[in-house]
Amino acid sequence: MMSEDATPLGGNSSHRRIREMLDAAAAQGAPAAAPSDAAPLKGAARAGETTEPYHGEREMRQIYTDDESERRASRVGPGGVYPQTRGRHSDEDKAQAAAGLPTGPRKPPEAEDDLPLAQEAKRAVKVLNPGGEVLMPRPTHCRVMAVANQKGGVGKTTSAVNLAVSLALHGNRVMVIDLDPQGNASTGLGVEHHTEVPSIYDSLIESVPLNEVATTVDGIPNLWCVPATIDLAGSEVELVSMVARESRLRMAIEGYEQELDYVLIDCPPSLGLLTVNALVAAQEVLIPIQCEYYALEGLGQLLRNIELVKAHLNPQLRVSTILLTMYDGRTKLADQVEQEVRGHFGDTVLKSVVPRSVRVSEAPGYGQSVMTYDPGSRGATSYFEAAEEIAVRGAAMGAR
Repeated sequence: MMSEDATPLGGNSSHRRIREMLDAAAAQGAPAAAPSDAAPLKGAARAGETTEPYHGEREMRQIYTDDESERRASRVGPGGVYPQTRGRHSDEDKAQAAAGLPTGPRKPPEAEDDLPLAQEAKRAVKVLNPGGEVLMPRPTHCRVMAVANQKGGVGKTTSAVNLAVSLALHGNRVMVIDLDPQGNASTGLGVEHHTEVPSIYDSLIESVPLNEVATTVDGIPNLWCVPATIDLAGSEVELVSMVARESRLRMAIEGYEQELDYVLIDCPPSLGLLTVNALVAAQEVLIPIQCEYYALEGLGQLLRNIELVKAHLNPQLRVSTILLTMYDGRTKLADQVEQEVRGHFGDTVLKSVVPRSVRVSEAPGYGQSVMTYDPGSRGATSYFEAAEEIAVRGAAMGAR
């Protein structure tokens, strides 16, 4: 059983500090909720009015009348408060209704762009980039990034898929290598991955060239996927007796003939030979961290394994990117985890944070990324911003 002073992040007392912050927040206490029978009704806390609860039908009618009068007297737009100069049943409205034209208050032209639907449409156009321009800078050399975290359910596959689609939609040449026997990245990209399909297993075990197993992703230009089949589940045992077992994936990537800007490797939720192959093949590690307490528990072991691979097998390897996922702004814990991770890892953590989103979870059921399933959603916008930040960082520092 872990002691209270244990430091699972390798020298950083993350668990204890989060626990202390939570205890401090609990000690401060929140204002007690008012009993349900004493809850003030709508309008009770207006300026000049008492905060005592209203009782009786007359007071409730007066509140409703005040609110309705206020709504009819004005409406708010981007430039301030616009008076309603026409009533609901004015002669002009009646004439327009008789002609089959819309009636009622008119919205200023400049307010049209602030409608939620208009804002969502703008975000969708920005995410999809229908013109196909190169809006995200390309790196000087191909960046091979392992998306790794041995804890399951933190958003590895979701992040790999959506970042890859976003980069490809904005002018980069991207390949996703599905190294998880579950094949979820292949599902998210709409790529078949049943037993008969050529897969990454063939490249690792049979030395089949990567260009023979890579397949294009429908509807996304400049995006390729190397699928994973269930055969990959037995590859850990088969790799044990093979020569250069830790470098099989690196040799496959180096033998790929087509020019690429990014290779994203979706690792399985473990620290076995498949993940070691990904770390040896990669130059960078992208770690998705769920904004919850358990997400920090295995992070220390992952970082130690990365250091071991760097010391003995791949001196170029570094943790270049940490992405916070499944952020729930309604909870204090998510904010505390974010602050702790940013305080420990500094600028390695992307400024963009991926919130919890139903659309992100729904998209794989349709064989799509959220970028194409609902490009105007918060999840799509967040992954777009994260991809843009990765691209800008890579262009600034130069990929090795």
